Amino acid sequence: MFCKATLLTVALALLASASPITQTTGIRIPLEKRGALTKADGTFDLEKAIIQTAKTINKHRANLINLERNVGHQAFKEGAEIKPLATVPQSLRRRQSESLTDEDGDVEWAGTISIGTPGQSFLIDFDTGSSDLWVPSSSCTSSTCTKKNKYQASSSSTSVKQSGTFSIQYGDGSTVSGPVYTDTVNVAGSFANDPIDGILGLAYPAISNLGENPFFNTAISQGSVQQGVFGFKLASSGSELYLGGTDSALYSGSIEYHDIDTSTGFWQIPGATAYVGSTSAVSNFETIIDSGTTIMYGPPSAIKTLYSKVPGSAVYDSANGYYSFPCTSVPSVSFSWGGQNWAISAANFNLGETSSGSGQCVGALAGQDLGLGNNVWLLGDSFMKNVYTAFSFDQDAVGFAALA
Repeated sequence: MFCKATLLTVALALLASASPITQTTGIRIPLEKRGALTKADGTFDLEKAIIQTAKTINKHRANLINLERNVGHQAFKEGAEIKPLATVPQSLRRRQSESLTDEDGDVEWAGTISIGTPGQSFLIDFDTGSSDLWVPSSSCTSSTCTKKNKYQASSSSTSVKQSGTFSIQYGDGSTVSGPVYTDTVNVAGSFANDPIDGILGLAYPAISNLGENPFFNTAISQGSVQQGVFGFKLASSGSELYLGGTDSALYSGSIEYHDIDTSTGFWQIPGATAYVGSTSAVSNFETIIDSGTTIMYGPPSAIKTLYSKVPGSAVYDSANGYYSFPCTSVPSVSFSWGGQNWAISAANFNLGETSSGSGQCVGALAGQDLGLGNNVWLLGDSFMKNVYTAFSFDQDAVGFAALA
């Protein structure tokens, strides 16, 4: 989840209008990760994990509010509900506020875009778990906005103000709100070491706060991309978002596609099975593939069942659904949707020791009711870092391939 959103009191939401893309195939956007949930000493950062979980709950709470408004409650999965706003304990809130001045503490994937004519540059978190594009407005007067690139509507010849406003509330009581504009958006920049300015959603229109086509859907309708497909490689280096197809240099073999349930607005694949080693631990559940979430979450009862298959596992933090296991034997966890088993590497599953020298490590799969449904799991970066992931609006499908 985008970390900086909790500090912005005024922001600008843009209805994206894609600029022409000149490449014959697609466009490569280099991405870079900043930070993790493992401290420098190799221990698990529980405080940061709690904050990330609250932000994940609140992001998808907002998505469900949008889904109910745009489509209706009938689109909710069994057990799905708009949960109360998740709050961060006051003690952690203070620490978060202090630490956010250090950009190395962020957990996000970022690349640059330009908005307007002439273009104004912004560093953006690309998020398959949401559908709107927003950046700080020039009218923002908070101290946080002084550190951000801000959109100047009056400086763009293609800016058009729309009716209504945009607003999101976060777990620390702050809000992101402001005017709505349409303008041209060009996604063609490279990564820059600046603080994150905003977020660009890549999910379906059904969960848009603005009730409009997201950026990439607009690019498809305008013919700005040759294919209604985008691909992600997320790794410690060489990460990339590819728009208008997939980058075959980054994966080997063919892409294994699986149809999604388009009614939810998410990139949500049914029919999943989770394995521990060669043992099927939990089966026939649905999975949302979300580049804007750091780890992986499942319903508490299902995650309890999975860890029961892990020798030496134990509950580490029952309130937040984290489990531990012996560091010397990281479990081999994988997911399948009826084809290949896609495994989580030991490095990606292990979030670090519970405490220095404990010999027990924390798993990147937590039991948490996010309000998405009784049978719905959320697979974030801890899963996506192990595969090349393709998102196809053309096929309404998500595909996976082995990294090259």
